[in-house]
Amino acid sequence: MDIEAILDALLGGNIVILLLAGFIILCIYLGIRIVPQSQKFVVERFGRLRSVLGPGINFIIPFLDRVAHKISILERQLPNATQDAITKDNVLVQIDTSVFYRILEPEKTVYRIRDVDAAIATTVAGIVRANIGKMDLDEVQSNRTQLITQIKESVEDAVDNWGIEVTRAEILDVNLDQATRDAMLQQLNAERARRAQVTEAEGQRRSVELAADAELYAAEKEAEARKVLADAEAYATRAVAEAIAENGLEAAQYQIALKQVEAVGKAAGGQGTQTILLPADMADAFGKAFQMLKGRG
Repeated sequence: MDIEAILDALLGGNIVILLLAGFIILCIYLGIRIVPQSQKFVVERFGRLRSVLGPGINFIIPFLDRVAHKISILERQLPNATQDAITKDNVLVQIDTSVFYRILEPEKTVYRIRDVDAAIATTVAGIVRANIGKMDLDEVQSNRTQLITQIKESVEDAVDNWGIEVTRAEILDVNLDQATRDAMLQQLNAERARRAQVTEAEGQRRSVELAADAELYAAEKEAEARKVLADAEAYATRAVAEAIAENGLEAAQYQIALKQVEAVGKAAGGQGTQTILLPADMADAFGKAFQMLKGRG
């Protein structure tokens, strides 16, 4: 009887020890939480927010605290959305948008909004319509970067209470209805035709200007040539005048007689039978020239 009692006591003590060891292991397991780098854990105690666990090893009180939400903090992209909008000049357009965001404060995202993706998509649609309504179609097409910046800032202000950061907003495409496209195509063709006419007119004007410049250049060169010739004649006249002033009238007569002799020599030197008519005073001119030559010698 004593041996059996001792065995029963030992067996009962081992079970208690095993149960205690198991309880301790369970507490350790429930009290340690390893959070991945890309997540944050929201911890509740009796249904109320207790803490937010960051990446790494964290400790909680077993059976009192529990991880209620595991939130990814990676950047997310909303599905591409298309919404209709009317511009300031009453043109119906379809805007394709895409929004990127990430959760910074999970406790706000968990307890203040139920479906964050749907809420952001609805907010973006309203903001896009509001901003498009302030702009003409040409501004929407040409100032897309400015429009994206305005949309991003407006979305950031709207979702600030949800613990979300909007990292990027994109307008993927601006689509028009067929009637508007046809009207814009006609306008584009008319603008191209106008530019072609303007280019042709500018070409003709340039051609006329070049022709006028050429005529002006030719006239200037001709005037310069005449001026040079007039200067040469004036110089010759001054030379003759200076010779007359220095040598008297005889020098001038000598030059005239010499020119007459040269002219007769050229006429007589021609080929064939020629008849040369000499002025009556040519003999006197020859004589005077010979006398002058003799006198100079």
